[in-house]
Amino acid sequence: MQPSVFDPEPFPGHELLDSGAGEKLERFGSVVLRRPDPQALWRPRLSPAIWDAAHLSFVRESDRGGRWEVSAGAPRQARGEDASWPCHFGDATFEIRPTPFKHVGLFPEHAANWRCILEHGGRIQGRPPRMLNLFGYTGASSVLAAAAGWEVTHVDASKLAIGWVRDNARASGLGDDALRTICDDALAFAKRDVRRERRYDAVVLDPPHYGRGPKGEVWKLEESLVELLSACRDLMGERALMVLTTYAVGHSPLALQNLVADLAGDTLGDGDLEAGELALTESGERPRRLPAGFCVRWYGGGR
Repeated sequence: MQPSVFDPEPFPGHELLDSGAGEKLERFGSVVLRRPDPQALWRPRLSPAIWDAAHLSFVRESDRGGRWEVSAGAPRQARGEDASWPCHFGDATFEIRPTPFKHVGLFPEHAANWRCILEHGGRIQGRPPRMLNLFGYTGASSVLAAAAGWEVTHVDASKLAIGWVRDNARASGLGDDALRTICDDALAFAKRDVRRERRYDAVVLDPPHYGRGPKGEVWKLEESLVELLSACRDLMGERALMVLTTYAVGHSPLALQNLVADLAGDTLGDGDLEAGELALTESGERPRRLPAGFCVRWYGGGR
């Protein structure tokens, strides 16, 4: 088995209009954004005038972040410090909010994994499927799973992110008790859940290269990923799904595939393992795929 590119999921609320020269031009809902992307090494196809007409353009000021410049034609909801507007995927609604770190609270390339998770939930019979989402950020997969009847535990070290996922749940018509949100260090929480002998039908994790927990815990992917994946392995039920995604790390999909295969061993029985890149596909006559991170999926017991 060789690493491959996972097919992007159709996402009417988002469109990659163009990419190149270290940037990408994309639409979230009704707002067009221009922001850096180091993977876009090629030349843009659209004219400079189209790029310059973007409603919001991110200007990097340092390696710690930057600011958004607003065009004269930007919609009112995309203006000001509290800029926010909706982006829809299926029956879910996500609040888009430009941040000083160029992110906007939604990663549309993960839609391929959202489909995978929801399909896996349909195989669980007789009870609601259970999902653990670590480093869950603003929780698109958590909201979609909760809306589909999953029992969701969503963990993130940022209080801001926890508030954001709750806002997304409310915007999607879910009650305040639709998912369990916890502000905690992902590794510490997973290890406690192992001691509690909890089991999940899906474990989803999107760890950063470096981060800190709410109590100052230090996360370094190279030092902690093996321990975290070992804990996640022990949290998986007999036929559970694990989805691991990473971005901006110095490891290939093949390296991550080998790591998950090594940790899985014989403990989960016969299973399927697939690894590759997530990508976004440009619109237009000759669409290109923009790399958007690495992904490994482990289906315990097969699919």
